[in-house]
Order: sequence, then C-alpha cells, then structure tokens
Amino acid sequence: MIPAIWVPSVDVRSLRYLLSQRRRLTGMHTQIVNRMHSVAHRHHLSHPRGKRFNEKNTVWQQDDELSEEEKFQLELDMATEKHLSEQIGKITRKLSKMSHQKPWRESMMYLMQLPGFGVVTGMTVLAAIGDISRFEDFKKLASYSGLTPGVEQSGTKNRGKKITKEGRKDLRWAMVEVAQRAVKSDPLWERRFQELCRRMHRNQAIVVIAHRLLELVWIVLSRKQPYRHFSHERIAYKYLTWAWQLSEADRDGLTRQQFARYYLMRMGIGHELEKIALNPRYPRRLASEVELLTLRPDLFQSG
Repeated sequence: MIPAIWVPSVDVRSLRYLLSQRRRLTGMHTQIVNRMHSVAHRHHLSHPRGKRFNEKNTVWQQDDELSEEEKFQLELDMATEKHLSEQIGKITRKLSKMSHQKPWRESMMYLMQLPGFGVVTGMTVLAAIGDISRFEDFKKLASYSGLTPGVEQSGTKNRGKKITKEGRKDLRWAMVEVAQRAVKSDPLWERRFQELCRRMHRNQAIVVIAHRLLELVWIVLSRKQPYRHFSHERIAYKYLTWAWQLSEADRDGLTRQQFARYYLMRMGIGHELEKIALNPRYPRRLASEVELLTLRPDLFQSG
C-alpha cells in the first residue's frame, strides 16, 4: 500500500556532503576573485585573466592609483584566496583518491571513458544518481536531472517550454560542464554541437548535448559496456589522464601506465594495445597485461 522510496546509502550521503562543501568553497573563491578584479576595473588597471594569483599576475595590486585601504583589502583577499584554494585542493585530492576505491571505482571505470568527464564531474554524477538500477529507462533519469523540456498545456494545445530544472541541481551542473568540455575535445560532439547552433542559441545547444551525454551515462552504467565511439587507444588515454590526477599511493602503488592497463583489463578491451600514439610525436608506453598480472595479481582477486 505504501510506495517504496530509495534511501541514499552512507557512502552516497558522505560523497554528497563532500561535494557540497567543495561547491560552497568554490563559490566563495569566485566571490573573492571577482571582488579583487572589480578593484582593478574601478581604476582601469589591466590584470591578466585567469585565477593564478602568482607574483606576475598581481603586480597591479601595488599600483599607485590604489589607496592604502584598497591595498590592505587586496592583501586580505589574497590571503583568503590562498586559503580557499588550498581547501578546494584538499577536497579534490580526496575525491581523486575515492574515485579509485570501492564502491566508486567500478562506475568511474565506465564514466571516465566518456568524452568530457573528469574526476570531479564523474563523482558528482555518481553521487547525484546513486544506484543506477533505480532508473528503469533513460527518460526517468532525464526527468530526475531536470534536463527535459517542459510542456505548457492549454486546452488541446501543447507548447514546448524550457527545461524543467526540477531534480538535482548538481547533476545538471555536472552534465553541462561535461558537455562544455566534450564539444571542445571530441570531434563527434563538436560536429553535433555546431549542427545544433545553426537552429538554436549556443546555450540551448549545450543543454541538448548535456541531455544526450546523460543518455550515454545511463547506457554505460546500466549495460556496463565500453563507449563505442572511442577506439581502445582513446579510452586508454582517458584512463591515463585519470591516473595523472592520483598520487602513486592513491593508485595502490601502480605506475600511470599500469593503472591505465588495469582498467582496460577490467573493461575487457585493448588486449593487443602496447602504446598510446594519438599524437605520433609523443607516444606513451602502456604496461602489458603480463606485467600487471605478475606484479599485482591480488588486484583482480579483490575486484
């Protein structure tokens, strides 16, 4: 008589809290940066773009146009910015470590092969979705994300509206971020994006791409299969970029080449792949299956 509801596990709740804390710190960091840049704009001072506040980028803060009070406030803001950057960095490193640990590494193995995905966006999507099996089809996941267009009904007429934005805000944010990166890094999604831009605004096109990429997320997580539009070499490179974000201890003592091979073996692909040569000028060696099995057979026994 009472409909069952899904209750997030302890692991999901902990991950959501950690990601929420990171978003709050990132928002505070953005406010500090904007406040410092507003001082430069007020006095028509040129400042380098970006968020790297090294000595070269902060020379303008000692300009004679600034008052002593403004210089003092900038000094305080710089100290706050440094502290926030350190805190955000600690959380990001923690998320990177967790991405290679149970219960997240199995799902991250499938997400990290997709275009546009990184550790933070991948973990955000997993925290928002929780158990993928609770979504019987993609339409239910899309509705949960709020990336589906709404419908305005009046009598017998149905008119389309903007996306509903009902559901998890963090999932929408992550998928839009993934879409932004995918259209810049992958020719297939860049071509689809350009086709959409011919008949709609750029922001609308990005939302459509995010919606389609979310469908890919449902497919690879539900069916547990490789991304068919990438070669095994391209997937290996994606796993290598994942390894770059982890320390050697976080990789269980594996080198980056062994880490990439480990996930290729878990995926069941790339058996004959010896190197990654997407850029022929800079080929990257890939550990062999024999090397990994000889070195760490316990990894596959523990799953």
